[in-house]
Amino acid sequence: MFTWFTSLERTERKTLYACFGGWAVDALDTQLYSFLVPTLIAAWSMSNAQAGLLGTSALISSAVGGWAAGILSDRIGRVRVMTLAIAWFAVFTVLSGFANSFEELLVARILSGIGFGGEWAAGSVLMGEVIRAQYRGKAVGTVQSAYAVGYAFAALLSSLLFATLPDTQAWRWMFWLGALPAVFILLALRGIPEPKVFLVARAARAKAGQTHVSPLTIFHPRYLRTTVLTSLLALGVQAGGFSMGIWLPTFLKTVREISTVAVGYHMFVLTIGSFVGYIVAAYLSDAIGRRGNFLLFALLNWIFIPAYLYVPGGMAILFGLDFVLGFAILGIYAALGPYFTELFPNAIRGSGQGFSYNFGRAAGAFFPTVVGLISGSGHLPLRDAMALIAVSAYFFVLFAIALLPETNGRDLSETDEASDPTNASETAGGTLRLATGSGSHAGG
Repeated sequence: MFTWFTSLERTERKTLYACFGGWAVDALDTQLYSFLVPTLIAAWSMSNAQAGLLGTSALISSAVGGWAAGILSDRIGRVRVMTLAIAWFAVFTVLSGFANSFEELLVARILSGIGFGGEWAAGSVLMGEVIRAQYRGKAVGTVQSAYAVGYAFAALLSSLLFATLPDTQAWRWMFWLGALPAVFILLALRGIPEPKVFLVARAARAKAGQTHVSPLTIFHPRYLRTTVLTSLLALGVQAGGFSMGIWLPTFLKTVREISTVAVGYHMFVLTIGSFVGYIVAAYLSDAIGRRGNFLLFALLNWIFIPAYLYVPGGMAILFGLDFVLGFAILGIYAALGPYFTELFPNAIRGSGQGFSYNFGRAAGAFFPTVVGLISGSGHLPLRDAMALIAVSAYFFVLFAIALLPETNGRDLSETDEASDPTNASETAGGTLRLATGSGSHAGG
């Protein structure tokens, strides 16, 4: 089962380790806020809408950071941008712990979001290009499973700190300790080279006199369909996950009437389920294809989300539902990285992948805010609002995969002249001029 891992070359394995750690820290930083929502609501008398805005704001800024990082990674390299992104969000995660008001935390979370959005954009392209085609789905999906490790650490850290410290101190230490592992990831990235396929393609463009391709090329008619559909796919995957994940601790505490410490245990079980989901999805994406994998997990979410929210029962049943919910809502993420890497050509891969994933993240970030607005205004109870918004998100997934091609096994080292943006020339409105060192621009 793990023969592929032992077959990895040294650079492939080092890259996998570093990206795995980067994903774990990203997940830790993202998820720890959800554990703090009930505490911050009580401490600062925040409304549900304000609590949702804190979560949404970081996700929106991460979209900006993600596309910016994707553009930069096409220009200065995947490894360099990933290093900068991790250092950025670690600094602002620490500063989040010093906030003394809703407004201060809002600013810190917005700035932190820029960093963790950039980390995924650069890291996913790095992994997709370094790992050979036959192992890409398994390897990138395995790295995605690091999110479960980060979530689990956040859950355990929450339970430990809130059990030993007053609530007024525990939430601050959550942010401070949550940024600490980033130091080790920065050390792990040292010595990792840029992907060969990236260097070769960049050298070929430089030889042709095209030092840079405009990031707006992803909106050229030749690539617009791919950009739109991958953005919708990312929207569906993330909107469903956010609608459940952001509000789950609050749901458990207020609807299920579970203590803050016990909520951490339930979230830990959910992360175990998500870890299994990531690994299973990683193998399935190579076995049945990227599209088949997304279809299967969308259907699972339509089953497990209502089951989690409405099936009655004691703690034993709830722990079982924790596992299957984590398996479905987070496991579906595993195929996004390899699929997006295979859909965009090298010259715009970082820009395209960064934009699509983070457009989905930004648009999906409004879904938990809508949950907060609906439940806070009294139109629907929190349980019903979560069910309605989360389940509806997966329609975007089905729509996108119905129109996107299957890419399983695509060799990124092959030069496809028909999909090379440096060869795009004619458009409906005239000549497409790609951005180069001489200062030309993309247009239609």
